[in-house]
Amino acid sequence: MSDARATILDGIRRSLRRGPLDATRRQQVEGRLAEAPRGPAVARAAGSADERTGLFCQWAEFNNATVARVAPSEVPAEVASYLARNNLPAEAVMAPAAGLDAFDWASQPMLVLRRGRGTGTDQVSITGAFAGIAETGTLVMASGPDHPVSLNLLPDTHIVVLHERDIVAGYEDVWVRLRQRYGKGQMPRTVNTITGPSRTGDIEQTIELGAHGPRRMHILVVRE
Repeated sequence: MSDARATILDGIRRSLRRGPLDATRRQQVEGRLAEAPRGPAVARAAGSADERTGLFCQWAEFNNATVARVAPSEVPAEVASYLARNNLPAEAVMAPAAGLDAFDWASQPMLVLRRGRGTGTDQVSITGAFAGIAETGTLVMASGPDHPVSLNLLPDTHIVVLHERDIVAGYEDVWVRLRQRYGKGQMPRTVNTITGPSRTGDIEQTIELGAHGPRRMHILVVRE
């Protein structure tokens, strides 16, 4: 540890009226970091996989997202249909994720897709999701080459493909999954938790959608 860092941490310990970090305390800290304890579980999210999926959909819709439960073969058609229903152009920027390649996008010849990052001119983005949280209807996005963060934020409409197997009970389950997927020291640079489309009630307590990101969110929950 550098002298400057040690001085700062010693100052914090003194302000908290704690003594030096002895060998016993250091061992306790290292043990906690090595075996992260789980937080409390929320009772309403406890249940079968089908119950978790239903609860996720309920809360996602409560938070102003729209949800469609589809079979894998129905994903491209549902994307095209959603765009048509909302008078949106039949084009989108899609995350360069291998998981999205499994769908037959060629079955929708009118749908124009570009793979890559989102830009300020993109109206629609299509991404997968690392997980969905049944407790609150929240989506979890892990950044990386296959999922640029700009796709979550810049387009006005965000279409998310979420597999039922990736819906977990609570936030604690997400951190367990992240540690298992990436390993120690290999976490993604950014983890976004997104609950419905962007919105604010700052002005006269009136909800406005699209305040800091997409004003529409459509979630395709893919049946196994």
